[in-house]
Amino acid sequence: MTTVLAIETSCDETAVAIVKNRQVCSSIIASQIPVHQQYGGVVPEVASRQHLEIINQAIAQAFDESAMNWGQIDGITATCAPGLVGALLVGLTAAKTLAMVHEKPFLGVHHLEGHIYATYLAQPNLDPPFLSLLVSGGHTSLIYVKDCGNYETLGETRDDAAGEAFDKVSRLLKLGYPGGPVIDKLAQTGDPQAFVLPEGRISLPGGGYHPYDGSFSGLKTAVLRLVQQLEKDGGQLPVADIAASFQETIAKALTKRAIACARDYGLNTIAVGGGVAANSGLRKHLQAAAAENNLQVLFPPLKFCTDNAAMIGCAAADHLSRGHTSSLTLGVHSRLPLTQVMQLY
Repeated sequence: MTTVLAIETSCDETAVAIVKNRQVCSSIIASQIPVHQQYGGVVPEVASRQHLEIINQAIAQAFDESAMNWGQIDGITATCAPGLVGALLVGLTAAKTLAMVHEKPFLGVHHLEGHIYATYLAQPNLDPPFLSLLVSGGHTSLIYVKDCGNYETLGETRDDAAGEAFDKVSRLLKLGYPGGPVIDKLAQTGDPQAFVLPEGRISLPGGGYHPYDGSFSGLKTAVLRLVQQLEKDGGQLPVADIAASFQETIAKALTKRAIACARDYGLNTIAVGGGVAANSGLRKHLQAAAAENNLQVLFPPLKFCTDNAAMIGCAAADHLSRGHTSSLTLGVHSRLPLTQVMQLY
């Protein structure tokens, strides 16, 4: 079994894990949310400095939790793309240094590939092909997973990602950062049918709409105009109803496209990854729709929906078992299509 030490520092979580194939031996996640809340979002320079302060302690904790030593590690990996450049450099530099000092193979892992592999951590018997719905703060995509490193993007958002829309609407409603968890909680007390909001369809040049692509920028603007009109009319703003209606719209839009995509491509399994995979509205709608269409839908455990190093380690272990390694000259990329993942090896 391939055992990997993994580091994830692409944004605002400093995460380290030791993974043996699809088994998590240890997983340390130090969130920076309290640090960034005062700014209403992630400040890249602050994130990088926080990673520098925490990374060594997180590595030590990962070894303590797993009761393992360097002799049991087969390879060392870190997220190298996409993400905040300064933040990525912290993790990548640490991984390269450890690989040289301990004479271990080094691998750079694509962050989105990690989110795909998050489902493997709870589903050890899952194998391609399947459809991956990646929904996070920076990405919303439908990915045809054909094999390790072999992916085809079938649909994506043309502007805001789903998680980004949650954060922006949360800021608009003065609910704070991050927006996903607070809107989800508030939506439980609101009426999801209170307001009709646009799903954000993409028109095609020859007429009709793109079956899998979407847009959340217009939805965000619609909420803004709704709030402005309600405030103009006076009275107390029905924040819970707005949150519930907004969440319902996103969940239905994502579900509709994912189900259509899976059916059109003859894929029986939909694996969901990314922070928005923890959203209760999306889980409810997607599970119900999948059951109606005789499809299987899989969600990672909640602790592996948001950024973590265990998913990065799981992806790296699969690559390493196939003989894939990265050069120590590998750099970081703020953007890199998932379809180009094999360029890292």
